[in-house]
Amino acid sequence: MKKTVLEGEDFPSEVLLCSVPGVPDRDGMIYLNRSSRFRLRCPAEQVQEWYRLLQNTVLDVRGHLIRLVQPRLSLPQHSETLKARLVTFHLKELDNHQVPFYFLESCKKALDQLEINGQAFIDSNSDGDLARRTLKIKDKHVLGFGVVVEGLNAEDSIKLQCYGLGGRKHFGCGWFYPVKEVESAA
Repeated sequence: MKKTVLEGEDFPSEVLLCSVPGVPDRDGMIYLNRSSRFRLRCPAEQVQEWYRLLQNTVLDVRGHLIRLVQPRLSLPQHSETLKARLVTFHLKELDNHQVPFYFLESCKKALDQLEINGQAFIDSNSDGDLARRTLKIKDKHVLGFGVVVEGLNAEDSIKLQCYGLGGRKHFGCGWFYPVKEVESAA
């Protein structure tokens, strides 16, 4: 996207990307399906510019051409609970047993810096284990976790969706979205 849409410019820090959902294989590829979406969050004054830039754009992702069609605009919706598939922080301590502790400590510090009141948790995967995930950037694997933040008021919920948490946001990390509650779960 940097080469095609941004004409070689760096990605603006105030713009967030969401990782594109699809069906992963074991070689790091994601196969797109009908529900795959490219999502971008930007400040309100940049919406028209991004809309024009991305409409009918063809992206070259490792030799695979993807055309972006039918852009839709939507506003973030507040929710008491938000979830991110992957959040990363540069952790100084890398003792495998202590990583979740330092990671949660980093989440709390980041929430405090944004003046957001909420409780962060590491999400669990379908097996009930911590949702430990990695992101491959060139030949480097970056460690992160799925994160859930609960107890948010409306203002803090929107703020967290706008700013995200952690680093590597131009790779889709730190993107928070409302958790869809299952009505029959009660």
